[in-house]
Amino acid sequence: MNRAKKRCRFQVSAPALTCLLGLLILVQGCGVVRARNPLPPAYMDEARVVGMPDVRGYGDSSDDSMHRSAVESIRQELAAQPGKPAGVFLTPTVDILALSGGGADGAFGAGLLCGWTAHGDRPRFKLVTGISTGSLIAPFAFLGPEYDARLKEVYTTITTKNIYRVRSLLKMLRSDSITDTWPLAELAAKSMDDDMLRAIAAEHQKGRRLFVGTTNLDAQRLTIWDMGAIASFGTPAAYKLFRRILLASASIPVMFPPIYLEVETAGNKFDEVHVDGGVVAEVITYEFIFRPLAVKTEVRGQDAKPRSARMYIVRNSKTKPEWGVTEAGLKGITERALNTIIKYQGIGDLYRIYTLSKLDGVDFNLAVIPEDFKVQRKEEFDKNYMNQLFNLGYDLGSRGYVWMKYPPGLQQAVEGR
Repeated sequence: MNRAKKRCRFQVSAPALTCLLGLLILVQGCGVVRARNPLPPAYMDEARVVGMPDVRGYGDSSDDSMHRSAVESIRQELAAQPGKPAGVFLTPTVDILALSGGGADGAFGAGLLCGWTAHGDRPRFKLVTGISTGSLIAPFAFLGPEYDARLKEVYTTITTKNIYRVRSLLKMLRSDSITDTWPLAELAAKSMDDDMLRAIAAEHQKGRRLFVGTTNLDAQRLTIWDMGAIASFGTPAAYKLFRRILLASASIPVMFPPIYLEVETAGNKFDEVHVDGGVVAEVITYEFIFRPLAVKTEVRGQDAKPRSARMYIVRNSKTKPEWGVTEAGLKGITERALNTIIKYQGIGDLYRIYTLSKLDGVDFNLAVIPEDFKVQRKEEFDKNYMNQLFNLGYDLGSRGYVWMKYPPGLQQAVEGR
């Protein structure tokens, strides 16, 4: 019996989650897992987090509060440089870091950042963004090399049991997910303590920004959260929201429980359902919530010397097709199909970001997991696999990573003209 239970737990992984989905839907039927008070669609653009307005926007449209935050960031940056004349900046270049999803493959991005520190030319990023596992890396990357040791610990010492526990079948039928992620919640609270959140708030006040993406399932829209603004409230409620958003960003639907967030509008309170940002996008930047050129135009009087911008995207995945025999049956086909969908959605995101970078005059730089990395994992979060991937990223970063200047496949097309 114990062997059977262990085997069942071992087999449940993110790519295979739909193997149970059909059964759960059929058995659960019309039963209510949780009573909801969903936000009416007419208020979608007006709703604000209870007690914390102006901390988020939708990635597919401009947002006044996020635009104001971007403008304010330049004023804060200038104020953080006492004694320097207006228009003289700490650095002549705006550096942006975008960290993608990828689950355990986030060990690559963690290793690359730590290796980049060792190489000696890692920038102090003006903006850091994260989706899914990238959202868990992002706070450490935002604070800089001083937090490399803590970042390495998170991605080299954990196993699957530190992320989730599989529910019993009975609990699955009464729940909204196959697993319970209380271990991940504990890990986030331990590795991102209140002191760390205060440090993030302090950097936010200096004009830097940290964004994390979730998917609002009701709206079917990417929500981008200004995490530094949340941390700046400095209250237990704000710190709790900060960590819950990180959990939401990494909450694979059905596999992990969604996060229900309370919002208010028109004098009433409602709830929203947020899950993994990877449902909409595998990697994000500033998207359409604000445009750098519009921000630059608004602060032209202060920003007398225009700065160049560089964008570094870390795709915690391989991007080329990988041959693999698809096992006959529901499980094998489901796993292979989902892996393929995620791979090509991620490639599409890189093309979207590349297009935005060209429109805004931002230098495009891309890192991906090398195709010759062939280590196999024994479980979803395999410690040996993650350590080897971390070491690979570290080695590449410490030797001076050669960043790709085009999304996958485009360079060959350009050079072949």
